[in-house]
Amino acid sequence: MKVTNFLEKHPVFTSTEFATWQQQNGVTSGWTRKALLAHHCKQGHILSIRRGLYASVPLGADPKNYSVDPYLLTAKMKEDAVLAYHTALEFYAKAYSVFNHYYYQTSKIVHPTVFRGCHFVGLSFPKSLVKKNKELFGVKTEERLGLEIHVTSLERTLVDVLDRPQLGGGWEEIWRSLESVEYFDLELVIEYALLLGNATTIAKVGYFLEQHRETLMVEDKYLRRLQKFCPKQPTYLKRNKKSKLISKWNLIVPLSLVERSWEEESYKNL
Repeated sequence: MKVTNFLEKHPVFTSTEFATWQQQNGVTSGWTRKALLAHHCKQGHILSIRRGLYASVPLGADPKNYSVDPYLLTAKMKEDAVLAYHTALEFYAKAYSVFNHYYYQTSKIVHPTVFRGCHFVGLSFPKSLVKKNKELFGVKTEERLGLEIHVTSLERTLVDVLDRPQLGGGWEEIWRSLESVEYFDLELVIEYALLLGNATTIAKVGYFLEQHRETLMVEDKYLRRLQKFCPKQPTYLKRNKKSKLISKWNLIVPLSLVERSWEEESYKNL
């Protein structure tokens, strides 16, 4: 039984996974596990990220400078972790900007972890999903460096970042990121938006789809399904003196978003 065999197949791992591997090889001693982990940390074969979470360092790499994959770290922060919000967009290479905050959803929140300037933040699954036992609706299993991780689909991510824009990087970042996606399963988008059950979020989804109806091939039938659940009173996307009421969706939208002011700025900088 060689620890190096385990490390080669587990670029990021938990102490529980290491213990399971030991047990499969006939070792049940908790003391032995702790001693082995401590030894390999001291030798620079593994890095301790936080209690119970480790990263393997490839042979010949400098442990002080070795770059650990942040998506694997995010996925291993909790056993049920699901990459979400802007982190999901980055994972799919659809984010306009790259952040040093990595978000995941989980059933049990832990304190944020900071590792080499990266912040790993756990957030609760939306309450409406928990009540309906639908936490994993629209969650995909993907492979990353030989390991399976869970990440929200692009359809769920679209709705999630509109629901909590601060976790998507703000409205300009969200618009620019989502516009790089060539295709969404609109049935899935609408089903998930209605599952969340938030009238304002449903209106945001409707507004976004309407703004991109040609590129995303959005038919009126999809918009009508969402419009039935819009807020009864006008609701701000973001409180701003320069805003415009979009009466169809009962949303008060910043003019910068309506007019896509960032395009003008990009043109000026050419």
